[in-house]
This record gives sequence, structure tokens and C-alpha cells, in this order.
Amino acid sequence: MPSLRESLSSHQFPIAAAVAAATLVVVAALGLTVPAVMLSAALGFGVALAVLRLAALQWTGSRPGRTNAATAGRPAEASWRAIVDAMTDPAIVLSREGSVLHSSRAARELFANLRDGQALLQVSRNPDLLAAVEAATAAGSARTAQILERIPIERRLSVTISPLRQANGAAGEPGLLLVFRDVSEEERLAQMRADFIANASHELRTPLTSLRGFIETLQGQARDDPGARKQFLEIMAVQAGRMTRLLDDLLSLSRLEMRVHVPPRGEVEINGLVREVADLLQPIAQEAGIALTFAPAPMPYRVRGDRDELVQVFQNLIQNAVKYGRRGGRVDVTVGREPGGRGADDRVRVDVSDDGPGIAEEHLPRLTERFYRVDVAESRDKGGTGLGLAIVKHVLNRHQGQLRIRSEVGAGSTFTVLLDALPGGR
Repeated sequence: MPSLRESLSSHQFPIAAAVAAATLVVVAALGLTVPAVMLSAALGFGVALAVLRLAALQWTGSRPGRTNAATAGRPAEASWRAIVDAMTDPAIVLSREGSVLHSSRAARELFANLRDGQALLQVSRNPDLLAAVEAATAAGSARTAQILERIPIERRLSVTISPLRQANGAAGEPGLLLVFRDVSEEERLAQMRADFIANASHELRTPLTSLRGFIETLQGQARDDPGARKQFLEIMAVQAGRMTRLLDDLLSLSRLEMRVHVPPRGEVEINGLVREVADLLQPIAQEAGIALTFAPAPMPYRVRGDRDELVQVFQNLIQNAVKYGRRGGRVDVTVGREPGGRGADDRVRVDVSDDGPGIAEEHLPRLTERFYRVDVAESRDKGGTGLGLAIVKHVLNRHQGQLRIRSEVGAGSTFTVLLDALPGGR
């Protein structure tokens, strides 16, 4: 014979447990003993459905020891309504006839037109939802469905429909409990992971295929050709360097994701850090024929931050400006201070501007996505991994900073980093 825990767990749903206040209401209404309450807590939220069913029995006066159905129904009805009100996930109780008896606040937020007394068809015309409700009613057992709601915004929901059994099955009693869970974000993250793996695999496969082809050539027909050997080895070195940069960026991104909720504890003086990065990249700028200038703030500005991570931020931004800027053009790096609005503290501001070809407006919102490139071929030719701005975004998220991007086709781009200044910060 199955245990009480097993019996109840077969009806558990993916919804949060009722709050303590609702539990006390149920205890008072149902006259449960202290051991029963302790057992309920041990069983988890599965007991909430059991209490709903018990309350439905009381409402009809069928609970042993309650002879007056009229007086027994009122506290029992209040009990199951209190449980529904305490649910953090959207929940709707339907009558046996299919009309709405009660709903949680989250359900009313999910369905703007939800009102007691409505038929379910007036709440949602989703065919998958209606079919699942019919199936649960006909089978007398729980059903789960995935539905797509497009109004007011597109959301994918998982809904669990479970019949609430009563002793006499009178009209107007609670008949079905519908519990909704928004899985849109879960599916978006799952798709992001799948896209990330596919993109990473593709980015690694390309240089690997190239290396393998040159190795086979050198092992065969070009074995004794010094000119071909020299040319192929140079190309192989470039491809190996590309793979190394990609793996380094992947590892950096992984480390950042693991620490994104851990605030940095160090202190960094921004003028000195940005100057150091600009000086480091001067040879690359000169080789590209670009004038790289640095304008520090008139006084030191200190921020709370991880020095190595902030170096990554400005190295990526300045290197991108040099890499994709106009040959013979310029890249200007400026440190300043941005006043805080409405009593907020001032922020340290670093602008990295170029006079290159600029970026079309439709690309700007996606620039910090992993592996997103405006021009894939140009990015690969210039050694880009497609992860630089994703790393910048993750570092700034950890530092509670902000990245602004302004660009106009033919007029260049400006990438602005904003960081909170330390009190006194100078």
C-alpha cells in the first residue's frame, strides 16, 4: 500500500508553497492537529492540493463530524480561497461546469481580462489549453500542456490541470485547478546555450579544418617544397593563434559568468589604468596607420573594481576601435566624469571614439551578444573571435557599470563605459 507521502506526491505541481499565514487559516478552518500540520510541512506543497480537496469536501458538508453543511461550507470555502491567494504562481480554480470560481493575483496579472464567473473560453482561446482541460476532465487525472500566449506579449507557459474530486459532485463546486508557469526565460536560455555551443564548435572547426588540410599537404606533395612549406607554416601559425584567442576568450567568459554575482573588492585608479592600456596598444595602432590619443581626467578617479577585468574591458574597446577604424584615421580615448541625475552620485566616464565607417543602427542592440558580428568575414580576417563585447558586458555587469554605444554610418562610433566613483573618488 502506498504511503501518504507517495499518495500526495503524485499530485504535486511546479508551484511555490503557500505562505505561513495561509497555512494558519487552513489549520483554523479545518481543525487540523499540530501533528497533521507538521506532517504537511514535511510533505511539501503537494499537501496544498490535498488540503484543497479536503476543503472541497467540507464545503459540501461531507467531512465526518460536520452535520450542518451550510455552516461548514463557509470556512472551508475561505480556506481553499486563501490557499489559492497565497500561491506565487498563477492559479485558477474552475467549477465543474468550467467557469472561474477564484484566481490568484499572479493569474489576474497574467490574464488581464480574468474575472470570477467567466467561462474559460473568455479568459483564453488557446486551443492547447482548452484541449488539455477537456482531457483532464474526461480522464479524471492531471494533464500538463505547453501553450503560447501572444497577448499582451509573447510568452510560453507550462500549465498543469488537475481535477479536484468531491464526494457528491454538486454543481458549482471546485472542479479543476489550473497552475501556470512562465517558461519563456528557461527556453530562451536553453536556446542561447544551444546557439553558443553551435557557434563555438563552428569557430573552432574552421581553423582546425585549415590546419588539418595544410598538415596533410605538407606530409604529401609539398614535403620537399621549401617555398610551400614556409607559406603553409605561416598560415598554420595564424590559424593556431586564432584558436588560442578563441579558447582564451571562452575561458574568460566562463570565469566571468561564475563570478558575475560576486562584487569586486579592489580599488582602481582609472586614469592610470586606461593610460596603461592605451600605451600597450600604441604599436598596433601605428601599424594600422591610426593615431591613438589619450586624454586623462584632470584629477585621479578611483572606482571599486577588479584591475585585470577592467584592463580587459578597455583593451577590447580600444583594440576594436583600432581594428575596425579607418586607416589613416584616429581613435580618441577620454576619461571624465558624468554628473548623476536626481541626487545620484557622479560616475566615472571613459569614451573610446573612432572616425571609422560606423555601425548601422539595427546592429547596435545585438553587439554584445556572443559571436554576433556585423561583418563575419571582416571580423575573422582581422582576428576577431566575436566574444570581445560579450566579455565587456559581463565585466561591467559584475562592476554594476554600463556600456553605451553610439554610432552613425560614415561618421564613426563611440563606446562609453560608466562606473560608479568611490566616495570622494579623486
